[in-house]
Amino acid sequence: MPESIEIQLKKGVLVLCVLSLLSRGNSYAYEIASRLALAVGMGEGTIYPLMRRMQSDGLVATYLEESPSGPPRKYYRLTDAGRASLAAQLAEWRSFATAVESIVGTAVTQPAAEAETEQ
Repeated sequence: MPESIEIQLKKGVLVLCVLSLLSRGNSYAYEIASRLALAVGMGEGTIYPLMRRMQSDGLVATYLEESPSGPPRKYYRLTDAGRASLAAQLAEWRSFATAVESIVGTAVTQPAAEAETEQ
């Protein structure tokens, strides 16, 4: 069974969302996952492999910081490459979202046959 459009859309913008969150300040994976879960309903299990991949791609770097409640936490911060990727992805996203909105913003939600009989 194909993935739902909602899942496909979320996967498509996940890196952009993480980069955007990190542009506001360094964070640890659980905090990023929690914010994504609240905002767009992404599951926590999605974030850890993504963060490892983003680190491998050079978009984020990590450092350890003591935690007041337990072991040290691994924090993520944007690298220069991450900031450049964020800028490029934001430009692409805004252009794409504008184009899609120009098409779907005036969509008719009832079938054409129903619309014709109501006139």
